[in-house]
Amino acid sequence: MTETPRITTPFDGRSTAAEVLAGTGLTGRRAVVTGAASGIGVETARALAGAGAEVTLAVRDTAAGERAAEDIRASAAGARVRVVRLDLADLVSVAEFTSAWQGPLHLLVNNAGVMMTPETRTPSGWELQFATNHYGHFALTTGLHPALAAAGGARVVALSSVGHLRSGVDFEDPHFLRQAYDPSVAYARSKTANVLFAVEAQRRWADDGITVNAVHPGAILETGLSRHMSKEALDNAVANGGYTFKSREQGAATSVLVATWPALDGVGGRYFEDANEALPYRPGVSGGVAAHALDPEAAVRLWEMSVDAVSPART
Repeated sequence: MTETPRITTPFDGRSTAAEVLAGTGLTGRRAVVTGAASGIGVETARALAGAGAEVTLAVRDTAAGERAAEDIRASAAGARVRVVRLDLADLVSVAEFTSAWQGPLHLLVNNAGVMMTPETRTPSGWELQFATNHYGHFALTTGLHPALAAAGGARVVALSSVGHLRSGVDFEDPHFLRQAYDPSVAYARSKTANVLFAVEAQRRWADDGITVNAVHPGAILETGLSRHMSKEALDNAVANGGYTFKSREQGAATSVLVATWPALDGVGGRYFEDANEALPYRPGVSGGVAAHALDPEAAVRLWEMSVDAVSPART
């Protein structure tokens, strides 16, 4: 990773995706946003389409995706939006998506995710949060690598979370086969994996003109991500979490900025929050990025483990 000064912008946690993109034209750019049927995913797609990009909503529920697409078209005249099915927990679905893609891909926003799910395993035996949030997006992004390389200056945005601060990746037991399942730790591991993916993808793909960064969108109540949290846990997070809650439009801002901000050309392997590059985490200070999420050795190890996991023999 090239050493450059910390990236700062004129925007902050109050900025919206539309404000970030004001005056920016994306005509001729093609984008994929996963999990774009609701929440900050649809707002990310709306902003990109409104700026002229051709946007594919990659969603598990295509009926919900079509409703989101119609809503985007209604709010942005001339928006070019299409819906394609993608189930990140099913590697066959991921392979179908990547094999069907034709032509260059300029922007990939890995927005979809699950959080705090009950202990659930995929057919491959993987813990659901790690499988969906990391393995699914890993298979998707590596499968789309030729299209990203063909674009010339492509951007990949990996959505992480402040939750990554709680845990690094447990390489010995990533799927809780030998320890009691803890949904919050499982979520943290998957979100650290998202950042480590950005670190290693940037190292491997910089020469292909691909820039890869991770983002924390912020705490947003207007999404379905917290549906597996109890009301008590959610109320406690609201009252004691130390968060400044954002609207969905504000939550999409950092993703949109990292996907389009000109100063980020070739600057990757980093973690952004509130529309700026995050500072290193310090105890007692809200936010920041943990050292374990930027560890280059852990990033290499995760990449190698992921290649083995999602190889055709396992799909």
